Amino acid sequence: MSAELAPRRATGEPVWLRRSLLIAALAFLVVFLVLPLAVIFQQAFGSGVGAYLRALGAPEARAALALSLLVAAIVVPLNTVFGVAAAWAVGKFSFRGKAVLVTLFDLPFAVSPVVAGLLFVLLFGRDGLLAPLAAAGGIHVLFALPGIILATLFVTVPFVARELIPLMQAQGREEEEAARMLGASGWRTFRHVTLPNVRWALLYGVVLTAARALGEFGAVSVVSGHIRGETTTLPLEVEMLHAEFRGQEAFAVASLLTLVAVASLVAKHVLERRSPRPPGVARGGPA
Repeated sequence: MSAELAPRRATGEPVWLRRSLLIAALAFLVVFLVLPLAVIFQQAFGSGVGAYLRALGAPEARAALALSLLVAAIVVPLNTVFGVAAAWAVGKFSFRGKAVLVTLFDLPFAVSPVVAGLLFVLLFGRDGLLAPLAAAGGIHVLFALPGIILATLFVTVPFVARELIPLMQAQGREEEEAARMLGASGWRTFRHVTLPNVRWALLYGVVLTAARALGEFGAVSVVSGHIRGETTTLPLEVEMLHAEFRGQEAFAVASLLTLVAVASLVAKHVLERRSPRPPGVARGGPA
């Protein structure tokens, strides 16, 4: 009696109910997560390893991979610098409009990526507000690399800042003020006091930013023009291959994005374990 009733008294639920919920959750994960991932790799290697390697070695796939890596290499450092600066300002200082600024960080989460892409079309299109300025500088924004970078910057802006702001606010300013009183400069205080306290959360935000930059589809699709070999990133290349009924090649390219997603989840888990949050401080943005 005691072995069976103790769990019920501790949780208020029958053992059979808890086990049923666990089985249902595991079944949901298998059907909607594990099986789709398995299907991607099964289809990618369905025609053999040789066909898989040929699909990844195709000029269009290599160009899409190179463009995706280039965009991520530009976007991630820029958003990292911006996110750290914004989090430092919000977390360590008080100023008018602070609440509005924090709210604006959530705008890319609330706005559809397609809408964000249309925003840049309105700004830099033929009759756009900023089109004359771009034309005067000889910069082609739409259907070119600058447009893809701008769209990706927009959708990835919140990740670093939203990871650091709650943590910096919870830590307060006491350590920085003590360092300044001991004669440390602002830059030295940041490098030796502020940055070590948030380094794991910073890496967490960088991982999320990189994963989103490599996998972004909606905003990039609107501004890229789908020029194969020039403005197609990996997600766009998958869509184009699928539309051309080249399924095995589409799944082969999609497997690269899947590996990036899995690697990001592993890194996310490791960094979450290494960056314990103060009580009451939640993660800043959705993963």
